[in-house]
Order: sequence, then structure tokens, then C-alpha cells
Amino acid sequence: MYPYDLFLGLDLYDLSIAVGFLGALLYFRIFADRKKFGVALQNLVIVGALSAIVGGYCSAVLFQAFYNYLEDGVFVIANNTGATFYGGLIGGAAVFLAVYFGVGYLILKKNRETPASRFWELTEIAAGSIALAHGFGRLGCLFAGCCHGKVTDAWYGIYNAYLDAKTVPIQLFEAIFLFALAAYMTYRLLKGKHGNLALYLSGYAVWRFIVEFLRTDERGQSIVPFLTPSQFIAVCLFIVGVALWLIEGYLLRRKTKKGDETDDPA
Repeated sequence: MYPYDLFLGLDLYDLSIAVGFLGALLYFRIFADRKKFGVALQNLVIVGALSAIVGGYCSAVLFQAFYNYLEDGVFVIANNTGATFYGGLIGGAAVFLAVYFGVGYLILKKNRETPASRFWELTEIAAGSIALAHGFGRLGCLFAGCCHGKVTDAWYGIYNAYLDAKTVPIQLFEAIFLFALAAYMTYRLLKGKHGNLALYLSGYAVWRFIVEFLRTDERGQSIVPFLTPSQFIAVCLFIVGVALWLIEGYLLRRKTKKGDETDDPA
């Protein structure tokens, strides 16, 4: 870690996570305002995001405990259990959707702007927000020394204090990839294009599947023996991403067709 304690017991990992969250929040605010999201809906999204952070962390630890169980037959949740990003993403998404649609329906059911009416627009913004926060999170992993790559003597290797050796800086490469992906999705937002969430899920899934071959930190086993836990979930999320792409495309074509029929004077 470089360094470990900065102030009040916080380190660069904590700082990276905080910067990522604030950056994602600012990103959402900017584009939600551009798309004229109502204040009530924006506040609902923020509450959902805060709830997703708590639920996502719990889910991340549970996923890791399950992976450990598959490997050694012992299911234990303790301070050293660890956490996995995919577990946090899946659990956090589930909590967010529950708050967004469940609580949102109760609060905004008499509002013209309902959660369902702006959901697909929200996903376009959320994908960029998540990728941005994810990138800063991976920088935090670099500072913390976790999620490391193989030991190497190459010039691009970075010293890892835990291993007392240079390792392939997978965390840095992944952060660069995620920032580039966030920038591309921002460009798409500005151009009015659709499919950002599908792009994030499928694009990151492909990336993660490949870079897992360069990682050596132990993460347990998956239900598929020849795949790491992250590779197995990457395959699942890639399928989800493609499905979302097809669903959103179908809904957009249907909406466009209805609009053309409405405008037809005949």
C-alpha cells in the first residue's frame, strides 16, 4: 500500500472509493439535468444508489464466502473473507432495482414522471456512472495491492508490498480500460445513442474473462471447474448484456414504429 494511513485511519483505497462514488454522483447529476429528470426522481436514484452500496458490499462478501465454500467446504464470513466485484455488482443492482421500482412506485405513482417511464434513459446514464466509479475502484485495488497479476520482472511491473515482488498491474490496466469505456459511453450519451448498459456489461465481461488469465490472487472456485468465479460470471453477464441490447433495440424500434403511425395523416 502506498501509503497505508493518510488520515483518520483512511488509506488510498478508501480515498479512491470515495472519489469514485462522488464522481459517479456528479456524472449522474449532470446528465440527469441534461435529460430533464425531475428532482423527485433524481433523489430516488441517489437513495437507491446509497442503498445499493450497502447491499452490494454485503453481497460481495457473500459471493466470496460461497466461492471459498466451493473450494474448501467451509462457509465462513469474517474480517478476512474478502469481497468480489461481481458479487457487489449483482447484489447492488438487485437492491437498487428494488428501491427504484418498489419505493419509487409508492412515492411517484401519482406523478407523471414514474420510475418505469424513465428507466431506459436512466440505464444509459447509470452505465457511464458505474464504469467511472469502477475505474477509480480499480485504482484503489492497485494502491491496496489486491486483485494483482502475475509476478513479473518486466519494466511495466509494479511493486506489491504483500508479495514483496513486482506484479503485472492488472488493476491499472483495468482502470484505464474502464475510464476509456466511460469516455466512449459519454460520447454516445452526447450523441443520443442507446445501449450503454448492454455495452458496459458485455464489454467488461469480455475484458474480465481475458485478464483473469493474468491474475494470480486466489478467489476460490466456481461451479464450472475450468473457469474462475469471475470468468463464469463474466459469461453470464455477457449473455445478459446481449439480451439487453436485443430487448432495448426491439423496444426502440417499436416506439419508432408507433410514432410513425401516429404522425401518419392517413
